[in-house]
Amino acid sequence: MAKITVNGETQDVQLPLTLTQLIRQNNVLQPDMVSIQLNEDFVDRNEWDGILLQDGDTVDFLYFMGGGM
Repeated sequence: MAKITVNGETQDVQLPLTLTQLIRQNNVLQPDMVSIQLNEDFVDRNEWDGILLQDGDTVDFLYFMGGGM
């Protein structure tokens, strides 16, 4: 088991694990609308399937919302 931090909360995960698999495991709503930061760096959506998480990684799922008056 490895420990990673997802949106500020520690999770125990089984490696190997890709970002795409992590999205599924966390039941991310509207995955088409999410951006991912891995260790504070934005990851291009095309790379999600090929990036393997490592023990101690920090992942943030970010939603960009538009709005205004």
